[in-house]
Amino acid sequence: MYRSGAVMAWNVFRFCTALRGLGSIMILLVLGVVGVTYYAVVLTNYGPALASSGGFLDALVALSVLVLFHCLLVMLLWSYFSVVFTDPGSVPLNWRPELDEERGEADPLTTSEFGASPADSGNPRIRFCRKCNQLKPPRCHHCSVCGRCVLKMDHHCVWVVNCVGALNYKYFLLFLFYTFLETTVVTLSLLPQFIEFFSDGEIPGTPSTLATTFLAFVLNLAFALSVLGFLIMHISLVAANTTTIEAYEKKTSPKWRYDLGRKRNFEQVFGMDKRYWFLPAYSEEDLRRIPALHGLEYPSKPDLDAQE
Repeated sequence: MYRSGAVMAWNVFRFCTALRGLGSIMILLVLGVVGVTYYAVVLTNYGPALASSGGFLDALVALSVLVLFHCLLVMLLWSYFSVVFTDPGSVPLNWRPELDEERGEADPLTTSEFGASPADSGNPRIRFCRKCNQLKPPRCHHCSVCGRCVLKMDHHCVWVVNCVGALNYKYFLLFLFYTFLETTVVTLSLLPQFIEFFSDGEIPGTPSTLATTFLAFVLNLAFALSVLGFLIMHISLVAANTTTIEAYEKKTSPKWRYDLGRKRNFEQVFGMDKRYWFLPAYSEEDLRRIPALHGLEYPSKPDLDAQE
């Protein structure tokens, strides 16, 4: 029994170490896919089509594809690096809760309840992380890959080499959104060239450009389909004001304390300022009036007990 537990712990440790080691490799992989796609769409197909000016309609189509492609690419990369370089949220030093918000209790926590060592107090009203040796705010979880507690942790994403939490969840959603739009545009724009591969006529281009176009089409089609599934899942999570971890933990619970209705749930992630909804940023006003954006306090339904 002890040996099997030790082996499992060692395997988890090795897995987390491997995920940390991916690091820049995953970023380079993302940039590599972007590079292949850019070469196929801009340099191989629609750039030359625009320059050749074979006709007004052809030039208009090429210009439209290029403008849309570059706009979505800018938003994709902006969102992506916002997720990569934004701290998902750490527990402030010496942080202590005033109320047991996660259990829905309104009675203030007293100093005596913390005791000399919160880890040994045995008080169910106090959430304590034994790995970090610190108190845990509501909706906070420990990430074994990052080796620390993350505010409103959703999951650790190898593609962004970072945890997705309270402070960068919106950026992650926008990254999924713009990735889906970009890969869909690329797939549709390269579809005529892809169909030509299976025609009997002669296909213009060198073997390398044809291979790049074929590869870019297949990669973007695969990413569009896979990202669509993730996007649908996270839209449902936002609508219920929950995270991937919380959805798993409360799968048998009929009600959720933090579900405030779709409109308010949406605002807890994207803010109230519509001008910033599709940008990986928040307005100063939203940061002042929405405490949930800082990851430490969350409004909840006072008439519901929290579901563990």
